[in-house]
Amino acid sequence: MAERGRPRSFDRERALAAAMLLFWRRGYSATSVAELCQAMGIGSPSLYAAFGSKEALYAEALTLYGERFGPRIWTGFDAAPTAREAMRSLLLDSATTLAEDSCGCMVTLASLGDTEACQARSLLAGMRAAILAKVTGRLAAAQLAGELPAGVDVAALGRFYLGVQQGMSVQARDGAGEAALAAMVDVAMAAWPGGSLSPSARYRPWSGS
Repeated sequence: MAERGRPRSFDRERALAAAMLLFWRRGYSATSVAELCQAMGIGSPSLYAAFGSKEALYAEALTLYGERFGPRIWTGFDAAPTAREAMRSLLLDSATTLAEDSCGCMVTLASLGDTEACQARSLLAGMRAAILAKVTGRLAAAQLAGELPAGVDVAALGRFYLGVQQGMSVQARDGAGEAALAAMVDVAMAAWPGGSLSPSARYRPWSGS
């Protein structure tokens, strides 16, 4: 049986992608419904009919961001044979992605100034907690396998490297390029328990030759 009511006159997925880009660049609080409607090419009645509220739209935009950009950051991490290589891959892939997009990480740099935005705030907290759990879980497994000394605080180590990644996001938004971000990775990996990164393994920008 066909669904009753007037069909939507816009592409919901395309509209959501436009909203994601606007939220990503401006943040939640600085983005008005009028600006969203203009970017999405719809009127406010259609926005509320399709997404329910600005907050619900933001929650969907965050989910879309994770689906689109998550694999670029995490594929190498998941495939790396050791925790050290996984962490280095996470940071270097972040450097590449952040430099290309120049907006920083939407999850890291999200700003929620509206006190009523509980759903979006909770979603952000959950996403960040899941990222931390993924990293510390890999480090804990490495410790059990003997890759990390028994005395290493894997929770603190995980927070340290995620802190580096989050700082890279801020630097990228301020204009830092891939080479500058990758140099940060070299310094961070030198702090890995058990020794510094060998010169042959360090990032070197492409020379064109």
